[in-house]
Amino acid sequence: MVASKITLNPIHLGLGATAEIQPDFNGSMDWYMDYAARSASDGVEGRLVSMHTFSESWDMWEMHPNGSEVVLCTSGSVTFIQELIDGTENRIVLEAGEYAINDPGVWHTADVVEKASVVFITAGMGTQHRAR
Repeated sequence: MVASKITLNPIHLGLGATAEIQPDFNGSMDWYMDYAARSASDGVEGRLVSMHTFSESWDMWEMHPNGSEVVLCTSGSVTFIQELIDGTENRIVLEAGEYAINDPGVWHTADVVEKASVVFITAGMGTQHRAR
């Protein structure tokens, strides 16, 4: 066992209760595309565990069609905005120690209230993005 930094090396949770350290995260969409290729054999059951720190609101929406996403705030404060299937919006303010769940198919984005660090456990296969 080795110590790894979650902000640099996310974790893939795969079939058979496996956990695999991922290559250095560089913030690019190419990294996510490479991750999708590396984890494709786990299908929709695979999960990406990552941690990011935000000082600005998101400039995009995202949606995970094949599974729920757990969003856990570890510091600061962030407002997650969910666009529900019926078109209504749900706003959830998270502070350190609080979490929310994005259901499959729910578009979501975030407004940063105060610099925040957030852990994501994501069913990433098929993730989609759109401009905010």
